[in-house]
Amino acid sequence: MPAPRRIVIVGNGITGATAARHLRKRGDDHIMIVSAETAHPYSRPALMYIFMGDLTYNDTKLYEDGFWSKNRIELRRGWVEEIDTTRKSLRLRAGDTLGYDALVLGTGSSSARFGWPGQDLDGVQGLYSYQDVESLERNVGRAKRAVIVGGGLIGIELAEMLITRGIAVTMFIRERHYWGSVLPDGDAQVVERHAREHGVDVRLETELKEILPDANGRARAVVTTRGDEIACEIVGLTIGVRPNTTLAKSAGIECDRGILVDRFFRTSVPDVFCGGDCAQHREPPPGRRPVEQVWYTGKIHGEHIAANLCGEQRAYDAGVWFNSAKFFDIEYQTYGDVPSRTPEGTESFFWLDAAGRRSVRINFLADTGAVTGVNVFGLRHRHAVWEKWIHGRADIREVLGNLGAANFDPEFFQQAEPEIVAAFNSQYPARAVEFRTQRGLFSKYFRGLFPARASAAMP
Repeated sequence: MPAPRRIVIVGNGITGATAARHLRKRGDDHIMIVSAETAHPYSRPALMYIFMGDLTYNDTKLYEDGFWSKNRIELRRGWVEEIDTTRKSLRLRAGDTLGYDALVLGTGSSSARFGWPGQDLDGVQGLYSYQDVESLERNVGRAKRAVIVGGGLIGIELAEMLITRGIAVTMFIRERHYWGSVLPDGDAQVVERHAREHGVDVRLETELKEILPDANGRARAVVTTRGDEIACEIVGLTIGVRPNTTLAKSAGIECDRGILVDRFFRTSVPDVFCGGDCAQHREPPPGRRPVEQVWYTGKIHGEHIAANLCGEQRAYDAGVWFNSAKFFDIEYQTYGDVPSRTPEGTESFFWLDAAGRRSVRINFLADTGAVTGVNVFGLRHRHAVWEKWIHGRADIREVLGNLGAANFDPEFFQQAEPEIVAAFNSQYPARAVEFRTQRGLFSKYFRGLFPARASAAMP
């Protein structure tokens, strides 16, 4: 039996924590997670709920504190200053040196900045880390208005957080609609309308030029490229995040936008692996981006890294793309491929309810009718059902005829499937669908998706 290895993981996000857990399942290596951010791994998507008082930091920990010692995973609080890949060692800011046999980089991302004058003033910040939440707590004390630069998920979360503290919010969006790189027009308008209903001053096609200081070096106003000046005490920079590559670059590990990895999450240096927000796939799976900065993909990365460190040679299998979020009180889910601009050869069916708070967009191939992706706002749909449909290239008529099977909790939500199907039949009469009622539909799909549990859970 080979001697236990020293495996050091830099970063205690979901990728590092998942890699550690799966490594322990597979063997007796000495595993250490090093992080300067927090003492214990926590759920990064829950940061907004800590600020709003719905959760405490302890509520967001991935596991109880004793989990790590029980599973012989050492947590080390510290900032890594340098990696020496020749000597296989790390130097911490405190002066300690750590040796390793295998190294996993999960250094994450940080809020992007684009060299605006005044971007380093007090009161200017992003929203990515626990320290950002602590900084925001300090900044809200004297604030009456905030300007958020950029939309996306982080921008809308920050807007909601600030509004709960009674702070007025103006949001700059460079594109002609919200989250223009991701959402089609109709979907974006659902979010824009809802944000305005909650008091957000949404300004489309508006860009930041500079941030003005007061006498004490704090932000006092912003100036747009049109010359408008808006007084504010907080400036939220939420125009995206950038992979943290400085540590890897200084160690001679090949980087581009992120730290470059192959299909097995190996970097350009032997015995150094990388995953999560900071990783960039040299050969991304078909239809996927080279850099995927999403919680669930980071979790999958960690599982693959552990498998490959233990010799299983598991190439990255990302499955059907999905993501979910909440825009104030409108839930959002996306499965498969729904780009902001409909690709050639693809049809994009869109339904919007009369109140403008619920919508469904389904993309399908014009020739075969195969469904390629869906966006859902204000409704809850089942991940497993949509994954089955998209992976199996189900026909749009099959999907809409059985749409009730995707409804996650119909007993709590007003049914929309008949309206959705009627709208589709009006837009695509040549593909008209006969809608099947909700009753019994998920029972059929449940048996197909989870056969081992079907007999016990369904009559």
